[in-house]
Amino acid sequence: MIYKYIYKTPEGFSNIGMNSDGEYLTGLWFEDSRDSSKHTIECEEKDLEIFKETSKWLDIYFSGKTPDFTPKYKIENLTPFRQEVIDIMNSIKFGKTLSYNDMAKIIAKNRGIKRMSAQAVGGAVGWNPICIIIPCHRVVGTNGSLTGYGGGIKNKISLLELEGNDMNKYFVPKQSTEL
Repeated sequence: MIYKYIYKTPEGFSNIGMNSDGEYLTGLWFEDSRDSSKHTIECEEKDLEIFKETSKWLDIYFSGKTPDFTPKYKIENLTPFRQEVIDIMNSIKFGKTLSYNDMAKIIAKNRGIKRMSAQAVGGAVGWNPICIIIPCHRVVGTNGSLTGYGGGIKNKISLLELEGNDMNKYFVPKQSTEL
């Protein structure tokens, strides 16, 4: 059985939807974003312990602090490559960013290969079903382009601003590249 819960965010952000199997967080996304289509929207709304834990994490995060715990989550259809990408995203500290190309170079080095596709990395980043907690919003284009955020560019900008990033380093591409 899949359950859902809606978290009311502070002003400047879209509200956040959550899914759970009853024990683990299985989805976290901004409502009315392209990411919504990856999640189960039509299901029972229930007040679960994992939703309380995740809400507490989000309360701390939206207050501008780094939570000192991570809600327990489970990711379905996790390939070794997606796990590598998630591990790198999880290493990006609050207030920092990394480019898709930087991530590709890290994976190439870890695998002992000459080159890894930044586009493949982008696909794995965009596949991430647990936004914010797995910080896909901290991944940017090599030239500072705020590209490829399925949660919506407005939310990506607001998240990076919340974390104290110098937004003068970034720009929104003329053509939308949300996943």
